[in-house]
Amino acid sequence: MSKSKIIRQQIWSKLRDVARPDTRFHLNFAEVIPDFEGSEAATANLVQLPAYQATEFAFITPDNCLVDLRRRMIAAGKPFVMSTYGIYRGFLLMEPGMVPAGAELYAAWLDGMEHFARPITLEEIARRGRFDFMVTGASAVSVDGVRFGKGHGFFDLEWGMFTDLGLVDESTPVVAVVHECQMVQEKLIPSETDILVDWIATPGGLHEVQRRAKRPHGVKWPLLDPRQINETPPLQELQRIQGLA
Repeated sequence: MSKSKIIRQQIWSKLRDVARPDTRFHLNFAEVIPDFEGSEAATANLVQLPAYQATEFAFITPDNCLVDLRRRMIAAGKPFVMSTYGIYRGFLLMEPGMVPAGAELYAAWLDGMEHFARPITLEEIARRGRFDFMVTGASAVSVDGVRFGKGHGFFDLEWGMFTDLGLVDESTPVVAVVHECQMVQEKLIPSETDILVDWIATPGGLHEVQRRAKRPHGVKWPLLDPRQINETPPLQELQRIQGLA
């Protein structure tokens, strides 16, 4: 078993005490990054960041622990893009005016995003310009910023696509929202696809990361299974944009 798998298993055993069950996956952490007790406090800490307050176009993952963040952004009229589960249906765009007053919380849930937001292609995202803020959940994140997801690599893929199109880079602020029990105290060596975060937001506060390594760049096509490409429309679109299809 790899070190990342060992860490996930250790964290998941602790996470059961604070996780809020998912309506579909319950506490199957291999399939869902759950919401947790105190996620609203973690979000309240995150929104104090000047980078968040200044953001005009953000990318937010569909993790359950980010519902309150998406609610706040909808209420504040901050536009953002969110990936669908597994990126199987690509990306959704949420803009001001899409959600009637009073429906912000429902709209922040995945079903609500599907109802109120609209699909957006990579090409259209690229025309709108760079993301100036990114937020993700995590299965675990080390104190030196190495983020682990569920093990499927979705955020790594999204990062790869966005870097290939010049939408994000080393200077893009990336924040992970997790419970304290999901923080790994030992320093870890990132793999060639691991995304390093700049901030870790927990119910107890904000933790700034002093990064010592560079983030990866581009989609690592040789590492992808052809079936995954066939099941992920944005990857197919990126291949067409790059002349690979």
